[in-house]
Amino acid sequence: MPHLAPVPLSEVQDEDIRQRFEHYRNTRGFTPNSIMTMVRRPQIVRAFMALNQAVLYEGTVPHETKMLVSLASSYASGCLYCQSHMANLSSIYKASDEKIAALWNFEESELFTPAERAAVRLALKAAKQPNEATQADFDALKEHFDDGQIVEIVASIALFGYLNRWNDTMATELEPLAVEVAERTIGPVGWEPGKHG
Repeated sequence: MPHLAPVPLSEVQDEDIRQRFEHYRNTRGFTPNSIMTMVRRPQIVRAFMALNQAVLYEGTVPHETKMLVSLASSYASGCLYCQSHMANLSSIYKASDEKIAALWNFEESELFTPAERAAVRLALKAAKQPNEATQADFDALKEHFDDGQIVEIVASIALFGYLNRWNDTMATELEPLAVEVAERTIGPVGWEPGKHG
């Protein structure tokens, strides 16, 4: 049970926020309960949505890579809510169910390119507490990505530092579609809704 219930869309007063929430519903299949809770402070939700847009949907790192990096970050932090959301977005951005399920075995899986392996490796290390990222991890990234792209990858990891903390602390309730996709893609490797169900 969530610590705060999402605000119904009918009660969201700001038209710009309502439009963005509709955009999420059209592209993801639902409006995330995380931002429907956050909307109690419109300036916070606006700032978050702008950062989310800049980090995940702008730049030159492939969207699929950013989604898998974000999923890996959520694995490392243990946030089941974000794991389900990033399984959904990884699927939307063309990662196969097999590849999403193979994320824990990315080092050996033929489904991952060397560039993806370097990015996922950093995500798993950087999202841990204490942070385990090393110069060797950045040297591996530099074999595949330019400095601006490395900023995008680290920004994706950092964005999910915020989201993992938000959703795990709030015990944000999962949306049915997110549960369905997570059960299909990462359920076979042990995912379950936990306190978010």
